[in-house]
Amino acid sequence: MSEIVNRVANSKLITFDLEDYYPKGERVLLDIKDWLYEGFILREKEFRQHLEDHDWSQYQDCYVALTCSSDAIVPGWAYMLIGTKLEPYCKRMVVGDLEMLESSLYQDILANLDVSEFEGKPVIVKGCSHKPVPSNAYLWVTAKLQKVARSVMYGEACSSVPLFKAK
Repeated sequence: MSEIVNRVANSKLITFDLEDYYPKGERVLLDIKDWLYEGFILREKEFRQHLEDHDWSQYQDCYVALTCSSDAIVPGWAYMLIGTKLEPYCKRMVVGDLEMLESSLYQDILANLDVSEFEGKPVIVKGCSHKPVPSNAYLWVTAKLQKVARSVMYGEACSSVPLFKAK
């Protein structure tokens, strides 16, 4: 009887896990609907008063997604004004939902990521994640890795999907 060999453990395959780059910090969805008259109309004076009365310190070191859950048309300056209040406290803010916030965070992280250690090597981008890694992050890391890696795969070493192989 021959010895069982773990070919996955002995391979030169490098696993890239996007969760390793997940920024720590609380994510907050700030819905401004209640700051609008009847949830739909922005009255500047009342809106500004809501901003003055709001406790902005609660967003200290948070990542904030600004949204309006009603079908109101919110002028761009309103979000800009909110941004002036959030800026001293939060780590990052976007207009959109939490997935857009995560995409924005990963876009910055991956844009500045040094991938030289993967040059000429087979890389597998780990699939399953327990944190809310956005789909965009998988696209961006694949594009970045395929410029340097010998091959890029997705999933787990025992059941991966080939995505790219250098010629």
